[in-house]
Amino acid sequence: MTARNELRLLPWSGPEGKPCYLSTDDKGGYMSRLADSIEAAQLGAAADLLEQVTEALDDSDTDPDETRRLATELTGALYDVLRVATSRGHLLAVSEPQRI
Repeated sequence: MTARNELRLLPWSGPEGKPCYLSTDDKGGYMSRLADSIEAAQLGAAADLLEQVTEALDDSDTDPDETRRLATELTGALYDVLRVATSRGHLLAVSEPQRI
């Protein structure tokens, strides 16, 4: 059985918002590639959203409702980015040898 610290945190949640993990030695397998693809899409969407937010904040005429909508979307994107960073950080910790 794979140790929990060797499991890959997937970029989606399961029922009731619980985290989903992948246990595989095949980094090129279907589920690994699917997770990589979704992570890339999430990071791209966050970058696009950051650009929109920056433009909106630079525009003094931006409607407060638009600002609130962007803040809500940015919050969701930040959640996704943190999940990707957490997953990749765990993968690095498992795959890199410990240095003393």
